[in-house]
Amino acid sequence: MSLFAYTYAVLNDAAHQGIRYAIAHGTDSNVCSGPTTGCGDTSGANVQAVVKAVSKSSLHDMSGMTVTVSYPDSTGSKPGSLVTVSIQYPYVAYIKLPGFQQTASVVATGRIVY
Repeated sequence: MSLFAYTYAVLNDAAHQGIRYAIAHGTDSNVCSGPTTGCGDTSGANVQAVVKAVSKSSLHDMSGMTVTVSYPDSTGSKPGSLVTVSIQYPYVAYIKLPGFQQTASVVATGRIVY
């Protein structure tokens, strides 16, 4: 259980790091991230890459992890808009315990600065 808690904490940190990246790399950034016209990263791939890089420190195989970046406001990735990073990870225990199958779900939300 402690390894699951550790993995959950790492995923939580990874989601927050993704939010930090997204709020600092909105439309007005020279390395923008988001769906706004003129930005080469319309799918949030840069944010996903940051989340995946941070989550590797959990020492687990993160290939089953799903990272979703969304911009719930209709303004895209402009300053003042919201951005949400969601992570779904089917936890794979080092020691297989019968009946223990858990999916770690983490969501973080922030507001784009510039």
